[in-house]
Amino acid sequence: MSQAGFLAHSALAAARDQSRTAATIATERDVLTELFAMRRQLGWAGSNLNQAAKALNSGSDVPHLNKVIADIQRAANAVKKAAERVADPQTSEAA
Repeated sequence: MSQAGFLAHSALAAARDQSRTAATIATERDVLTELFAMRRQLGWAGSNLNQAAKALNSGSDVPHLNKVIADIQRAANAVKKAAERVADPQTSEAA
């Protein structure tokens, strides 16, 4: 599903659900904002990792490889946290 399709589907589903509170809507908006930011971060980290792999394959040294791997791990952890918030919104609201 495209980003635009996902957003349209989410907006229509939200409009049909009259039982949601403003706090729930705000939390969902925060989660979506976080997920889109993480998507950009993962794209940058993936690009850096591809450049590091290319350099290693050509026999070059990659002095910043640990930083690239740390960036990817940080982004993966953020994705996991956001996915947990989406999967179990009651737990994240209580926290």
